[in-house]
Amino acid sequence: MDYMQAQMAEHAAKAGTTTPTFATPLNLILLSVLAYTAYTTLLPPAPAKAHYPPSPPATLFRTYNPHTLLPFTGEDGGPVYFAVRGRVFDVSRGRNFYGPGGPYANFAGRDASRGLACGSFDEDMLTKDLDAELDTLSDLGPAEMDSLRGWEERFEEKYDVVGKLVSLREYNETIKA
Repeated sequence: MDYMQAQMAEHAAKAGTTTPTFATPLNLILLSVLAYTAYTTLLPPAPAKAHYPPSPPATLFRTYNPHTLLPFTGEDGGPVYFAVRGRVFDVSRGRNFYGPGGPYANFAGRDASRGLACGSFDEDMLTKDLDAELDTLSDLGPAEMDSLRGWEERFEEKYDVVGKLVSLREYNETIKA
């Protein structure tokens, strides 16, 4: 046995062990860090959570008459609705155009069919007598009806239909039935 081996044997005898140990606190910490790094590196990434905007509340399809449609002008932050040829559109997303202060605000809560067909935003295009039958638009020409269909297509693409507009007489008959 050479001198070095003798020294190691003597040192081991004094320490009470014959083999060196690797279970020291420092080695355990290093082993833990190594295991954690390997785990996080080899683990597949978690799928990213989609952050969708909250869904708007569901809108029920309802039957409106000129009186029940009238409050939907967007005042006080409420919804903005108007009718085109008997269909009620929720145009609240276009509040800047159709809500209070917008260029088409006079159509809010009303039947906008005649005004859109004629390209006029004047008050005289709106039905004054809310108890009368709905405007049949029968006196409009082909060009005006084409214009109205163009508006309808645009609204169908952008806005939800939330109901139908009927005359007050039809509305009352529906309720009685």
